Amino acid sequence: MKEIKISLLFALIAISFFTNSQAQSNLITNVLNRKTISLNGIWQYIIDPYETGFYDYRREERNVNDREAYWNTEKFDNKTDRKEFGFTDKYAIKVPGDWNSQADKFMYYEGTVWYKKSFDVDLGTSSERIFLHFGAVNYRADVYLNGKKLGMHKGGFTAFNFEIPSKLLQAKGNFLVVKVDNKRSIDEIPTINTDWWNYGGITRDVNLVFVPQDFVQDYSLQLAKGSYANKAKTIEGWLKLNRKGQEKVTLEIPELKIKRELTVIGDSVAFNVKSSTIRLWSPKSPKLYQVIISTKNEKIVDKIGFRNIEIQAGKLILNGKPVFLRGISVHEEIPDQVRRAYSDQDAQHLLGQAKELNANMVRLAHYPHNEYMTRAADSLGIMVWSEIPVYWTIDFKSADVLAKAKTQLEEMITRDRNRASIIIWSVGNETPVNADRTLFMSKLVKKAKEMDQSRIVAAALESFGIQGVQTIEDPLGEFTDVVAVNQYIGWYGGLPDNSRKVSWATKFDKPIFFSETGAEGFSGFHADSLTRYSEEFQEWYYREQVGMFKRMPANFAGLSPWILNDFRSPRRNHPIYQEGWNNKGLFDHNGKKKKAFYVLKAYYDEMEKLYDK
Repeated sequence: MKEIKISLLFALIAISFFTNSQAQSNLITNVLNRKTISLNGIWQYIIDPYETGFYDYRREERNVNDREAYWNTEKFDNKTDRKEFGFTDKYAIKVPGDWNSQADKFMYYEGTVWYKKSFDVDLGTSSERIFLHFGAVNYRADVYLNGKKLGMHKGGFTAFNFEIPSKLLQAKGNFLVVKVDNKRSIDEIPTINTDWWNYGGITRDVNLVFVPQDFVQDYSLQLAKGSYANKAKTIEGWLKLNRKGQEKVTLEIPELKIKRELTVIGDSVAFNVKSSTIRLWSPKSPKLYQVIISTKNEKIVDKIGFRNIEIQAGKLILNGKPVFLRGISVHEEIPDQVRRAYSDQDAQHLLGQAKELNANMVRLAHYPHNEYMTRAADSLGIMVWSEIPVYWTIDFKSADVLAKAKTQLEEMITRDRNRASIIIWSVGNETPVNADRTLFMSKLVKKAKEMDQSRIVAAALESFGIQGVQTIEDPLGEFTDVVAVNQYIGWYGGLPDNSRKVSWATKFDKPIFFSETGAEGFSGFHADSLTRYSEEFQEWYYREQVGMFKRMPANFAGLSPWILNDFRSPRRNHPIYQEGWNNKGLFDHNGKKKKAFYVLKAYYDEMEKLYDK
């Protein structure tokens, strides 16, 4: 017997929580399932290392109508006009895509590139509002339409949008110009020092998004905490309109025969529905339900899974059962084409490799990946650790840098809060232990928990060892839900068999997770196991690591070794074994499995049997 009801008390509490935690975001969610026109394709470009199109010769920002500003039309009024820039099909580039992989001159380029797209659009007689939505641009994007600036966004891995003012968009002859700048800076997120390629460009989809005057901007549905144990399970959630008013909204989950009419007073409403026939999402059964949210002028369709992830007595618990994370770290990169991943096909490829390893989890390093990746993880049954690029040497004393980190965290959570696959939000990687850093990072943990209380919050920490004991006592562990640590025993110092003498200790009564471990193996280079960079050395490293994993304490919750594929890195400059590649991948540049792959897969096969029995 199905039981469906609305809880007024829950609604009042949830509205209060929602209002306090979500007021800053104006990002439109679920763009993939809204009415859109794609602006992907061939764009024109100008390389502008001196930012001549943005600043004049006094290094002052050009006026809005300056004819030498690259965002203005380059058309000549007469033959005597002087013009020192111009867009042409001779200089064409694909969007989405990084610029580094599209021409040799871009390979190491860090600076400004101007993009231009000319387009027509059928506006009809509709009174719809139109937003310009970018999946991501690395790093700073200044966006101009028909010579008028729509806005600026910083952050290379999160989505953003601008509303197009009424009458600015025309049926014919529109031109969109984006100034893209991927220069690294000490006061940005990430900062100047990383261990991945600084791919520049418009790296994800660009769309015009059409919505009614009053529209559903954002929403959340999830399984209530502890509800997995009940016959009638509770789905709780909220939805937010773009502006205050009074609106009737219908929530439907057809397969569960749920249909509820909600009244929005103000700009948001919370709800609570029950059903005794919900099948829970898990890696073994990644069940997704069609969810329909309708107003008088709009219909939004999504696919959402319902599950609980929590920690009990130092154990990681999924839907009431202990789970071991058989993970692998992944960069958003397609190695054989040396480019950013950006499509559903790319996501299926990368997650397909993870499935070959028998992984049930991926750590999306070290930044939010594209939405195709998280949606594919939903459908394939792969749990996800999603992270913002607070990485290494951030300026932890800066309030401005903290604000930027919070913005990226908010944008990550806002886009993906309805993805059942995401079980962990991570606020950073390998940050140095000091008081300023711990305060900075703890504020990010607090922000994540304010926005989403249904998931685990983590950060990749470091440990130190004395006489064979690796101790995890980073004070940030006081704030995170799991104690995640990167360790490379036998690669960065010593030999792989050093791990035989190691035991692990932490002062935190929380699950321990190895967020990284690994060694380089140059594909096709074979030697004895003592020879660094050989596949045999990497294989030995993993054998010794597996031995250590089997001796870990009972609160060992899993691992996400470094890394699925070899990837580009300017820091890796050995003239024979690296040449700008970090070769810790279990797959090589061309997708071939290295010897270490089979060692880890055998361990994962063993752990699957142990936990699924």
